[in-house]
Amino acid sequence: MNLQLANKVVLVTGGTRGIGHAVARTLTAEGARVGVCGRTRATLDEAVAALPGAHGVQVDVLAPGGVERFVDESAAALGGVDGLVANVGGTFGGNFMDTTAEDWVKTFEVNLVHAARAIRACVPHFEKHGGGSVVIIASISGLRPGPRSQYGAAKAAEIFLASSLARELAAQRIRLNTVSPGSIMFEGGSWAKRAKDLPQKIDDFIAREFPFGRMGTLDEVANVVTFLLSPCASWVSGTNVVVDGAQGNPSVRL
Repeated sequence: MNLQLANKVVLVTGGTRGIGHAVARTLTAEGARVGVCGRTRATLDEAVAALPGAHGVQVDVLAPGGVERFVDESAAALGGVDGLVANVGGTFGGNFMDTTAEDWVKTFEVNLVHAARAIRACVPHFEKHGGGSVVIIASISGLRPGPRSQYGAAKAAEIFLASSLARELAAQRIRLNTVSPGSIMFEGGSWAKRAKDLPQKIDDFIAREFPFGRMGTLDEVANVVTFLLSPCASWVSGTNVVVDGAQGNPSVRL
């Protein structure tokens, strides 16, 4: 299928590794022009070198004006913005009774607030191009209870944000969706580290919660995100697409 992404400009926050980089790589293969950001110059340069025609901005998206600078500089360098992937995320603190108020605030900032700021910064650029498409990378943790309640709550909020803005911004021809991956195994990722440190526990987790007998891959998530960004998904907005191979519990208590 031709996804009609040739020469479209798509920005990916945190596009230097993991799901973000896989999405940027898949978009590039479809002919899109990609902008990525990262906090570390060496990692950013390496990621951009692997993405033909990509533009990179070194920035902390949580810093005042940070994500806005990424959007505006990338738009200037690439000729506007047609799509956004709000990929940056993470969690602070441990299980509920071990968290602080600051852990909750920081977790919401890195997930929900960063996504909202990125979308707001992109809207004027979308309007210049007659519309746009946004995918927020959420998680099945936003749908199914598990450890790290601050993370799950932030991801649930991202899912709500996309569904709400899909109606609010429809008049500007802007589509918004979330993709909720399950556990994804890749070299250098958190699940790969856990599998190395606690192989039996992770093997038991996979056997218990994954009917296909494995975790997901980066490409399996990136392909779905790329489709949702494309004009081929023109009537898909306000929805949350789960990419988890029918996984059960979203996490394992370690």
